[in-house]
Amino acid sequence: MAQTGHSGADADATLDEEEVARFEAMADEWWDPNGKFRPLHAMNPVRLAFIRDQLCAHFARDANAGRPLEGLSIADIGCGGGLLCEPLARLGARVTGLDPAADTIAAARAHALGQGLDIDYRAERAETLAGAGESFDGVLAMEVVEHVPDVPAFAQVAASLVRPGGLMLLSTINRTLKSYALAIVGVEYVLRWLPAGTHRWDRFVKPNELSAACSKAGLAESARKGMVFNPLAGEWRLSRDTDVNYLMAAARPE
Repeated sequence: MAQTGHSGADADATLDEEEVARFEAMADEWWDPNGKFRPLHAMNPVRLAFIRDQLCAHFARDANAGRPLEGLSIADIGCGGGLLCEPLARLGARVTGLDPAADTIAAARAHALGQGLDIDYRAERAETLAGAGESFDGVLAMEVVEHVPDVPAFAQVAASLVRPGGLMLLSTINRTLKSYALAIVGVEYVLRWLPAGTHRWDRFVKPNELSAACSKAGLAESARKGMVFNPLAGEWRLSRDTDVNYLMAAARPE
C-alpha cells in the first residue's frame, strides 16, 4: 500500500487502515452490479448527474453537450474501482483516481483498460498530491468522509487540491437516528446490501459540520442536496431530504 510523506497524527487523522483493508479485500467485486458494491451502482446515476450539473453550472458549461466536462481536471479521492472515474472520463474530463488500496487501483486500471479509457489511477493518498503542489478544477470525495477519523483534517487536505476558482464535491451520510435505522440496521443487517460493519454511525457527519469543515479549509458551500432511495421504483433520486444521504458542493474563490 502506498504511503505518503505524512506520518503519525496527520496520517491517522485522514485515513483508517482497517477501513482501507476492508475495501481492498473486496477489490475484485467493484464492477459487479449485484455484488457487495450494489448500492454504489444503484446511486451512481444520481451522483454523476449532481457532479456533472454542479461542475457545468460552476464553469459555465452546457450540461446537455456531448462532452460537457471537456478539458476539466478532476481528482476522485477514494475512487475505489472507478465507478465515477469512468463516466467522468467519458464526459470529457481528465480524471485522476486516488485510492490507498493497491489491489483496488489495480482492478480500476484493468477495467478502464478494457473500456479503452485513459484514467490516471494512483495507489496514493491525497496528501501525496498536496505535498507535490498538484491542483484540480474539481475534487471529489464521494462516500469517503464517513470512513475517515477526523473530518476537518480530511477536508483540509482534500480542499488543498482544489485550484483557485475550483469546486469540491462530496457525498456522505448524516448522523441522525433515521440514518442509523436505514443506513446501518436496514442496509447492513436487514437487506444485507453491504457487509455488516461497513459503516460506523459515530463517523456519520451532519451537513452543517461538513460545511463548517469546508469553510475552515477555505471553501464556501454552494449547493446541498439530499439523496433518497425509492424502494418501489428501486432507484435513487435527489431530494430536499438530507436526513440520511446527502451531497454537497463547495467552491474555492478565484
